[in-house]
Amino acid sequence: MKLKLHLIILVFLAVLILSPEPVLPQAQEQTIRPVLLGQPMPDFSLPSYQGQMVRLADFKGKNIMLIFPRGFAAPDRWCTICHYKYVELVELEKANEIRKKYNLEIIFVFPYSREIVKQWLEVLPDQMMKIKNWKYPENVEKLDEKGKQSMERYRRIFPKDFAVDRENIPLPFPILIDADHSVSSGLGLFTTNWGGSQVEQNMPAVYLIDEQGILKFKYIGQNTLDRPEYDYLLKILEMIKEKKL
Repeated sequence: MKLKLHLIILVFLAVLILSPEPVLPQAQEQTIRPVLLGQPMPDFSLPSYQGQMVRLADFKGKNIMLIFPRGFAAPDRWCTICHYKYVELVELEKANEIRKKYNLEIIFVFPYSREIVKQWLEVLPDQMMKIKNWKYPENVEKLDEKGKQSMERYRRIFPKDFAVDRENIPLPFPILIDADHSVSSGLGLFTTNWGGSQVEQNMPAVYLIDEQGILKFKYIGQNTLDRPEYDYLLKILEMIKEKKL
């Protein structure tokens, strides 16, 4: 009887040792869907242009400014104001260190492959020069009334003057590659037809997320010029910092 019991125990131990380790269930990624103010921002992971994998939850304990530029304005044309707003934020950070002041991480998300994002970055100098030429055309005195109105309009849209060194494209912020549009589509931003423009693009949007991962502010542009000013966003960040929002 004892021998039989010993055999049973040995067989049981052998099965236990030789059996493969149980596979533990993996944590499921959160479903990305449009989020309301006061709700937790859905977590996601995306590769960055700079080469690292970036997970939103890794920034818990910091405030986050999450920016979705439009990207293309037409199949053969970039949205110029997206480039302008990017450089404006780069210069704002350089002058005021807003990331340090507001315990802030600034993240950009593009609905494109790394190669297309590379192209977007490489044309920054050309886009800034294009804006300069719009604002300060040659032979201003020869402009007709329509030309003068266009010049004044561009000066209102692009009030600051910027230049970008072609050999030193600024990359101070993580730029995330949402190549399959999973995050952009989940948040309701990705579209192929917006404002009459039929091309893969995001509706321009800004999300401000607090240190606990709660969405405190979001702004989705209704047209390509509809972007919140950074001065306004800094006021919101000040309220978040002081726990007034």
